[in-house]
Amino acid sequence: MDMTRCYGCVKYLGYIEPVMVILHEQELTWAGRVSWKHHTCMISALSISTTLKQHPLIWSANNLPHDAYKLLAVPSPIGGVLVISANSIHYNSQSASCMLALNNYAVSADSSQDMPRSNFNVELDAANATWLVNDVALLSTKTGELLLLALVYDGRVVQRLDLSKSKASVLASGIASIGNSLFFLGSRLGDSLLVQFSCGVGSSGLASNLKDEGGDIEVDAHTAKRMRRSSSDALQDMVGGDELSLYGSAANNTESAQKNFSFAVRDSLINIGPLKDFSYGLRINADPNATGIAKQSNYELVCCSGHGKNGALCILRQSIRPEMITEVELPGCKGIWTVYHKNTRGSIADSSRMVPDDDEYHAYLIISLEARTMVLETGDLLTEVTETVDYFVHGRTIAAGNLFGRRRVIQVYESGARILDGSFMTQDLNLVVNGNESGNASEGCTVLSASISDPYVLLTMTDGSIRLLVGDSSSCSVSVSAPAAFGSSKKCVSSCTLYHDKGVEPWLRMTSTDAWLSTGVGETIDGTDGSLQDQGDIYCVACYDNGDLEIFDVPNFISVFYVDKFVSGKSHLVDHQISDLQKPSEVDQNSQELISHGRNESSQNMKVIEVAMQRWSGQHSRPFLFGILTDGTILCYHAYLFENTDSASKIDDSVSIDNSVSSSNMSSSRLRNLRFLRVPLDIQGRDDMPNGTLSRRLSIFKNISGYQGLFLCGSRPAWFMVFRERLRVHPQLCDGPIVAFTVLHNVNCNHGLIYVTSQGVLKICQLPSTSNYDNYWPVQKVPLKGTPHQVTYFHEKNLYPVIISAPVQKPLNQVLSSMVDQDVGHVENHNLSADELQQTYSVEEFEIRILEPEKSGGPWQTRATIAMHSSENALTIRVVTLLNATTKENETLLAVGTAYVQGEDVAARGRVLLFSVGKDADNSQTLVSEVYSKELKGAISALASLQGHLLIASGPKIILHKWTGAELNGIAFYDVPPLYVVSLNIVKNFILLGDIHKSIYFLSWKEQGAQLSLLAKDFGSLDCYATEFLIDGSTLSLTVSDDQKNIQIFYYAPKSTESWKGQKLLSRAEFHVGAHVTKFLRLQMLSTSSDKACSTVSDKTNRFALLFGTLDGSIGCIAPLDELTFRRLQSLQKKLGDAVPHVGGLNPRSFRQFHSNGKVHRRGPDSIVDCELLCHYEMLPLEEQLEIAHQIGTTRSQILSNLNDLSLGTSFL
Repeated sequence: MDMTRCYGCVKYLGYIEPVMVILHEQELTWAGRVSWKHHTCMISALSISTTLKQHPLIWSANNLPHDAYKLLAVPSPIGGVLVISANSIHYNSQSASCMLALNNYAVSADSSQDMPRSNFNVELDAANATWLVNDVALLSTKTGELLLLALVYDGRVVQRLDLSKSKASVLASGIASIGNSLFFLGSRLGDSLLVQFSCGVGSSGLASNLKDEGGDIEVDAHTAKRMRRSSSDALQDMVGGDELSLYGSAANNTESAQKNFSFAVRDSLINIGPLKDFSYGLRINADPNATGIAKQSNYELVCCSGHGKNGALCILRQSIRPEMITEVELPGCKGIWTVYHKNTRGSIADSSRMVPDDDEYHAYLIISLEARTMVLETGDLLTEVTETVDYFVHGRTIAAGNLFGRRRVIQVYESGARILDGSFMTQDLNLVVNGNESGNASEGCTVLSASISDPYVLLTMTDGSIRLLVGDSSSCSVSVSAPAAFGSSKKCVSSCTLYHDKGVEPWLRMTSTDAWLSTGVGETIDGTDGSLQDQGDIYCVACYDNGDLEIFDVPNFISVFYVDKFVSGKSHLVDHQISDLQKPSEVDQNSQELISHGRNESSQNMKVIEVAMQRWSGQHSRPFLFGILTDGTILCYHAYLFENTDSASKIDDSVSIDNSVSSSNMSSSRLRNLRFLRVPLDIQGRDDMPNGTLSRRLSIFKNISGYQGLFLCGSRPAWFMVFRERLRVHPQLCDGPIVAFTVLHNVNCNHGLIYVTSQGVLKICQLPSTSNYDNYWPVQKVPLKGTPHQVTYFHEKNLYPVIISAPVQKPLNQVLSSMVDQDVGHVENHNLSADELQQTYSVEEFEIRILEPEKSGGPWQTRATIAMHSSENALTIRVVTLLNATTKENETLLAVGTAYVQGEDVAARGRVLLFSVGKDADNSQTLVSEVYSKELKGAISALASLQGHLLIASGPKIILHKWTGAELNGIAFYDVPPLYVVSLNIVKNFILLGDIHKSIYFLSWKEQGAQLSLLAKDFGSLDCYATEFLIDGSTLSLTVSDDQKNIQIFYYAPKSTESWKGQKLLSRAEFHVGAHVTKFLRLQMLSTSSDKACSTVSDKTNRFALLFGTLDGSIGCIAPLDELTFRRLQSLQKKLGDAVPHVGGLNPRSFRQFHSNGKVHRRGPDSIVDCELLCHYEMLPLEEQLEIAHQIGTTRSQILSNLNDLSLGTSFL
């Protein structure tokens, strides 16, 4: 096949055999030769015969524009293909062809034929397209406009193409239709959108009723509420002016199209990329008295992301800091609960179903102290009513909750339980085993823990026995029973809980039958009556001391699911009857003995101390299973339906001797299609729980500011939030350890929360509403309506100066006049007519915008704007501290470096600007005044303060200036770099400089003699993106990222023979990140447990890590390790390369090798470990963890301690 260059191919529809249409170029050309060769592309339709292994040419079309780049197959019954180029659209089929010119640059092949033209000018380079219906295509342009292309046809012959404007949207990187009513706009520069469209004459009604989004499309109310509450830049783009975008009802009334389209945004995926720059600053609600890791949560990361109208500042916070309403000292608190109370209820409603707009307030707050219980009424104020209610107040409360549809409150304490109707007791149960009338709980078996699920209460006693309180809804009373399943079992229960499988169609009920496969999930359950279905099913999840897990149905306590060695943390959980058929238990037992033999540690002492199971509301939600082990490990599993007919038939025909359930009930009652998949959790740190220590750490919530999930108490508190059936884990480190947590909904705290810290402080808070938590880190987006390039933090004033550019339409004569040399002052435009000079042209105009975070946490405010000159681009902005040579005082100024972009015929020049930033007398307005301006030869691409002086990268040299208070005077210079400085870093008197093509340079400044001297450099040819110093105690390293997505770390060793007498920088480590790193930020690491064991001088160490951001929107970290830890983790990394199944079978050892793009490269030392791979260690089964630890000569606890220390040491936000 004689095809010089292929641009794309599509499958052609309407033929018996597969037909492939290929867009390729006959003759090579480029933009500079368009006047000589311009229509060089063609399409060829090839019939692919797989039997004959031939590909004959059916038809072809030539004389297509040289800038054609995309094919779009036209659906049946029309057929054919669309060829999209920058200036025209062509339709071709075997029998017909037509075209449409989009602007004045479109010309026909023979330059004489009159071309049909669009009603407006548009450029379609970098456009994306999809079909809405069979004759209307949707195009997304490079400016974010949505266009509708209609094919006007008669029969199967397309007569003409009609193009019309539709809406404005995000800058899309891809577009795809989903079904007949949805399309997806995927964006790399903004938030991706899921959009619903409707076609027809009466379709405008869809957009006019957008407030009732849940009624138009099947989406749960929580998602709709989250969409309306979202601070997404894409959604904010679409609510004002001409950007009313996909929310408006403006139907397309083009006569040619004869179709009306209405659009509505249904969902969005937040995007923080590309990260061009970021800065590290204090939060508005920072705690000045915080220390240690709590102090780190005072900071936030402000990032420049997006492009054009999708440009925004993304404020990233690694941890959540709730907005405090009030706090009170409460020492000795052990637990808190809030309960509802309804005086009268006409019928038993489904109170367990989460309603986002439920306005029912909590009635009482129950606080358990060390030796007593407090009760508070949660009205307008929290009022203590301990002395006036019938609650048990003379001892500690174990648990409290609601029964019988919130008509009653149950309070469980050590020796019994009380049922209350509001403040009045209706029943009191004594649960002491020896029947002691005195009620002294210490003399008998008492309640250890409790789990409440209306109408049952599951109690764990101190002797290991299990009690069940069964409620009677007619009399609103409970009775005590002892489940026989636990009484006859010799195994001791370590933890247990109740799980309520709610809804009309309980999810777990589907896993006990195969009907869902044939009749559909919605028709699986045939309930007896509606009320029973609404209540759902209740199960008991129990974990034993030997590490097994068992699920019983309640109240019969028939085993329906059993897992051997749940404590091992296997990747999948299967009912043991199925697993027994697949592999004999004897082999398992022998292998366990072999694994445990001779090990320093064993899994025998590991057990589950707390278990929880929950299915949150949602259209397709599935249950999550959580377990906390004695060493603090948290296991998380997500349930799913699985069907294996072979295993199912074997189970039905087999009789297991060890089975605790009779074979007659096995196939009918067991959840044989239930499986659990382990979910990785990004949790910082772990709590060691000694044997015998029990404290409730998992608190499930269903509506806190519209979010649902669970809260993890302990020394490392964390939020587990559920979005789209995915868990997002966000730590809360601002208050240190948290001992108790509960939700609160009343007049003054709308869907808020209460928690008690280990310092004895009770806080009533709400979640910040401005953050979006459906991300790896909570993120807040501040739309800028422009492209942010660089940001810096002005600490003294808590301001963020940002370089922003935005396109502005200007007449061509103004553009030309700004692109000439000022000394010449003459515009050569004699070849242009007057009309052509008045045509508008889009140019980027730059400005410095100074932003301040809103005190209340709302939208950020613009405090000042500094405009740049025409054709002047702001390149760098930094807050510098300069020593005033006149007054001998330090001054903090805002320094800006610019460059005039005026074409290749004008000599390069730029300006350095200094501004003082202050506030007026009443501290209400920010005052910015220019204190100095100077024009220099060459672009000012980088600035930095060096020991009170200003270091400026001006063209091919760096110049050090002294500040006199009125002007900058040069005192030293050095002729580096050869080309262009992209990064400038300072540590003490050392300078690290990165050149765009010539790698890095390492210089020093000597005050005596005012001398800048080159110490060493990298002699390789490296295209630098970013540089920074890496400090590990007294060791100084130099880090650089390049265009091949690598990171290299160099060091200066003048005494080494390899360094050519100190002239050459030596390689310390190299690593392939897989993304372009655009910024490094050096942050001091927190001291860890191993550091504190060696020294207790300070919470800080002289060890710094580098936080980096990439163009893909990812954030990473490079941190130094001590030698012993590195050797241990390096050995682990080598083992995990073989032990862990990798995605797509791609070995990370090969992927992380330095990519040189064919250039000669000497491989550096292997002295860096990949934590992304090391994190897989915790996801391995416990036995494999012990085995790998033994093989590398260490222990599992030591490895987890090292990973934990590294995680805590790099908790910067």
